[in-house]
Amino acid sequence: MPDPPESREAVDSSRLGSLRAGLPRSRAEWERRLERLVRENRFTISVFFPLNGIVLLLASAEGVLPEPLAFHGLLILLGTAVMRSPLAVGVLPITDRRAAAGVGALTLYAYGIEYLGVHTGIPYGDFFYGVDLGPIVAGVPLGLPVFFIPLVMNSYLLCLLLLGERAARTGVRVAAVIAAVLAMDVVLDPGAVALGFWVYPNGGAFYGVPLSNYAGWVLSATVATLALDWGYDRRALLDRLADCEFLLDDLVSFVILWGGINAWFGNWIPVAGAALFGLGLLRTDRFDVPLSGGLATLRR
Repeated sequence: MPDPPESREAVDSSRLGSLRAGLPRSRAEWERRLERLVRENRFTISVFFPLNGIVLLLASAEGVLPEPLAFHGLLILLGTAVMRSPLAVGVLPITDRRAAAGVGALTLYAYGIEYLGVHTGIPYGDFFYGVDLGPIVAGVPLGLPVFFIPLVMNSYLLCLLLLGERAARTGVRVAAVIAAVLAMDVVLDPGAVALGFWVYPNGGAFYGVPLSNYAGWVLSATVATLALDWGYDRRALLDRLADCEFLLDDLVSFVILWGGINAWFGNWIPVAGAALFGLGLLRTDRFDVPLSGGLATLRR
């Protein structure tokens, strides 16, 4: 005999109440939950995901992976978001209204400059997207901030650690971060072009990438660095770097993913660039923790 409607409603209400009781009740509690989730899965996020990404992206580029899995836009966006999660979760506690305003302004800039680039070729040179990178609006991927802003934040954090006391000088700090962002694009763009993520129809002198692209990145790197430098307090970032061991894990993923992809295509200068970022991580003791922890887990 089925339960009366009143009984089923009572059970559903009880389950809903239990679910609500288990949810965090404050921002600080949400932050602690997210930090624990990232910390317990560092190896999976920082090593397994980029290694898996290498396999799937190369299989797509070489025609091994069948449709509709080959270059699946939502999978690319999801994988990128997972690899970005240590950075996003790590800076969340120090992202106040001013920092959020800086990130918001940078997001609007990223959409605007990409729209201009796609439709006019300014400032990066003529290009178009060759594969699906998720939902597109007016020719611009909606996930663009997920792809772009972390490159700048990773560069900023790494430079703070490597510069030490010299990072207190605004001119030195900003110039170093801009140079680091450009170096990241030297690694990223040749690999992305080799995969067909975006295409420069007129080719380019640097592994198919035109020099105009890097001229455009000087502009975007400068704007992005100044926005983050204005939004975030340098001392708060340094304190957070000391407290949060996984804050640069996204850069670990970047080194593995784009170093591996460029190696496959024989783009040896970008491979060397990825290796330099890896050395920077090693120098700041930011590369060994996820690897050693993951290997210990595998041994068990």
